[in-house]
Amino acid sequence: IRALATRGRLFDKEKITHSYPHCWRCETPLLNYATTSWFVDVPAIKDTLVAVNEKINWVPAHVGSNRFGKWLEGARDWAVSRQRYWGAPLPIWRNPETKTYKVLGSIAELQQFAPKTDNQYFIARHAESALNPKGILNVDTAVENGLTEKGKEQIASLVQELQRTQIDYIYHSPLQRTRETASLVANALGLSPECVLADDRLLEMKFGEFEGKSVDEYHTFFGDEYLTKQPQGGESWGDVKRRIGDFLYEIDSTYTKKNILIISHNGPLQMLQAAAGGDSARETLQHIKDDSYDFINAELRPLPFVPIPHNDNYELDVHRPYIDDFMMYENGVKLERVPDVFDCWFESGSMPYAQVHYPFACADTFEPEYFPAQFIAEGLDQTRGWFYSMLVLGVALFGKSPYEQVIVNGLVLAEDGKKMSKSLQNYPDPMELANRVGVDAMRLYLLSSSVIRSEDLSFSEKEVLELQRKTIGRLHNVLAMYEMYADSTASNDGSTQVLDRWIIARLNQFVAESTAGYKNYELDKATRPIVDLIDDLSVWYLRRSRERLKGNDTKDKEKALATLRFTLRTLALCLAPVMPFYAEYLWQRVKEEGDGESVHLGVWPEAGTVDDVVLKEMSLVREFVTLALEARTKANSKVRQPLATLSLNIEMQSEYADIIADEVNVKKIVFATTQSERVILDTALTPALLAEGAVRELMRAIQERRKTTGLAPQDMVTLTVDTDVAGKAVIETHQALLTNTVGAAALIFAATNGEVVEVGKFRCMFSIEKQ
Repeated sequence: IRALATRGRLFDKEKITHSYPHCWRCETPLLNYATTSWFVDVPAIKDTLVAVNEKINWVPAHVGSNRFGKWLEGARDWAVSRQRYWGAPLPIWRNPETKTYKVLGSIAELQQFAPKTDNQYFIARHAESALNPKGILNVDTAVENGLTEKGKEQIASLVQELQRTQIDYIYHSPLQRTRETASLVANALGLSPECVLADDRLLEMKFGEFEGKSVDEYHTFFGDEYLTKQPQGGESWGDVKRRIGDFLYEIDSTYTKKNILIISHNGPLQMLQAAAGGDSARETLQHIKDDSYDFINAELRPLPFVPIPHNDNYELDVHRPYIDDFMMYENGVKLERVPDVFDCWFESGSMPYAQVHYPFACADTFEPEYFPAQFIAEGLDQTRGWFYSMLVLGVALFGKSPYEQVIVNGLVLAEDGKKMSKSLQNYPDPMELANRVGVDAMRLYLLSSSVIRSEDLSFSEKEVLELQRKTIGRLHNVLAMYEMYADSTASNDGSTQVLDRWIIARLNQFVAESTAGYKNYELDKATRPIVDLIDDLSVWYLRRSRERLKGNDTKDKEKALATLRFTLRTLALCLAPVMPFYAEYLWQRVKEEGDGESVHLGVWPEAGTVDDVVLKEMSLVREFVTLALEARTKANSKVRQPLATLSLNIEMQSEYADIIADEVNVKKIVFATTQSERVILDTALTPALLAEGAVRELMRAIQERRKTTGLAPQDMVTLTVDTDVAGKAVIETHQALLTNTVGAAALIFAATNGEVVEVGKFRCMFSIEKQ
């Protein structure tokens, strides 16, 4: 503006107040400006990306072909650098003289540019001292712990090994046993006293409260916490690693082209090897536990060492600030590191090979065993994030997609359709809900919902509770009924009884549907059939088979138990992926000898042949039952009141017709194929039908009384009934039905005080007493 004004070309000027962004943390004003960046040339491989994407199985398919596919077609250069402090630094250095860049791909390449001292290091443990054979710990200088005669003999072998190398300096721990070892070795090698140096950082570990105690006691104290746990008055192994790592880096910067012998103690020498290699905490702990860094007395080893970027614990660390402090040179010219860090999505995209340390740990096995992955699963928002970054890097580096299948889920929203928010508290506490209804119900709710097909889901706590009731609640009741009558009967799916054939057909149908869903990575199709099968098992099969389990027909009871056990056992295996906890609970109660200890060690079941005939016929049975019960409701006829006939407009086998008759409570099924209505119910009541209806009403009242008094189904009772002569005659006519149904071991007609049942002209009073 000043320049324009000076040249007389400024038309006008004014101050304008406008808004601009501020940092959400420190509220510092943020100014946008152009800067340099590093890019991946995605357009160069765009056609390959599009072609590879067409081979990926996306679930749902439209995400891959539309949202992701269109994004690939318009792919641009990918800016992979960020000018921040936190992140994985770009492994790029610039030579300020030649203006060329060095892009490094390994620690070994990085070490090639590190300053070379050409020192060679050898490490040895002191020879045997007085306390070594006793396994006694010692770091106290007041304790006499010099070399034994055996130790002095060991030094002769040590010297013989060292004579192959021209040792320039010996560094040793100041303790008596290491000092004596260093002195004898130096004399044998002809080193002057000035070349034999003590350093406190090479001291034995400070054992603290374990001074003078056994080695075993000391190691028991640490457990898996060697690097952090300190004995009272002592130091941890991590403390030792830091002091001895400091020693190593210091002497390496002090000398050039020297052969240096380091004489110390077992523990410090183990930590010296860990520091030299830049071992992580996990690697260091593993070396301690497996004794791979362990030394025996007077043992000699070379110590390979080239400086690496490391943190304060002397662990390899290529993050800032450690990588910034690491000096690198090319032909005497100090290289300048490009200060940028990677876009975090570049790191995420590197996951397939980075997680297995490719190519350094598994160059030969990576592609056969790890790449590509069979499937990945993430949210819809990752189509331009993780899915994209992995595909770009996979295709650029390996020429193929890093994944074969993709399951894309939508977002879980609050019940009102808004984004879940901590400030709004518009969602239930997930841990409280999990503790109340169980995580199995929550898993099934989500996996069987529309969210599994990249659609948003308004999470409903009520729907989770309802699903729990329909699945775990019902299934648990089925299991309880099975356990009530279970014996040693083995599971079997070969029963010819019509209900057994039907539930096995439904089970095979379910296994086939669930298997197909999992194989196609359509988790909703794999899990939704669970609800229907449990409903059929509970509401139809078990209810229709209850009398079989309670009855006296042992062969039929055995068929029902075998079929039910087979169904529950197979169902447990199929529930395992989605409802792992209840599946395990169920498995433990129905598994057989030879089965796996856990359902999660079991083999996924093979679907047997689906009997379409029995499925179709039973579907018709249930349809006719529904129509007939609706007709009863319209006629105001209770189901407990037997009726004479029910006419159907089709014919069916007697085994199916008998089920309809029992469900609808009619004496006979009539096949009238010429009638126009699906069902016609004969509602005319004869005295005999009325009498049986009265007995069934009495049965209902007795069953209710059993429940209110807390009787178990297997508890037998004495039933006392007070009624007139006509009532007694009615009851005696149906005595077997009455006593078998209500679990009465004895029926007595006598005066009693109890509950009154009155149906039409029939009136009685009854009481029950547990035997």
